[in-house]
Amino acid sequence: MAQLTQKELFALDDLLNTEQILLKKFRNYAGGAQDAQIKTTCEQLANRHRQHYDTLMGYLY
Repeated sequence: MAQLTQKELFALDDLLNTEQILLKKFRNYAGGAQDAQIKTTCEQLANRHRQHYDTLMGYLY
């Protein structure tokens, strides 16, 4: 695997933080949703952001 530059590492850090925030927000929204369809959508979005986070973490290994 190629070595990442300092600029790429900073960008990756920003993206990881953003995905982590979105994951937490959608989990929180799902937890508070009364409507089943909204709850399901929020859970799906949380899972998608978890996948994004995991993919980005893969660039560090």
